[in-house]
Amino acid sequence: MGCAVHKLVADVALVADGHVLFVRYDDTSRYDGQKGWFLPDDFLGHLEHPDEAARRIVREQAGVELSDLRLAEVESFGNGAWHLVFHYVGGLEEPHSIASGTNVAAASWFPLQELPDLSEVAHHGWGLEVLRRVLAD
Repeated sequence: MGCAVHKLVADVALVADGHVLFVRYDDTSRYDGQKGWFLPDDFLGHLEHPDEAARRIVREQAGVELSDLRLAEVESFGNGAWHLVFHYVGGLEEPHSIASGTNVAAASWFPLQELPDLSEVAHHGWGLEVLRRVLAD
């Protein structure tokens, strides 16, 4: 089982022609029981580099192989365990159909000007706040 003291996480704001990908998960136990929209994310595997985790996440959850990927920021906070979150931005030329992974209940491209409502995004809209910060550059 995973560490109860530290949680290493990567997420990816996958952007394509003015749209961003959000996902919902079937099994939400790894996501604090949250059922809303997320930027694709996952815990890092043992000794997995965050860059490789970000590539794995979009490959496993969306069926996308990324070459355009950059680390936008690292966030650190406590919430029962110390979380260290590596926020990435990945780019595609245009949105395309998603080959959802085994735990992805839904995946949808949202126009950046028509993002889901705060109440529909997991963790009180955290993905929207992350998106605002990482796309500000």
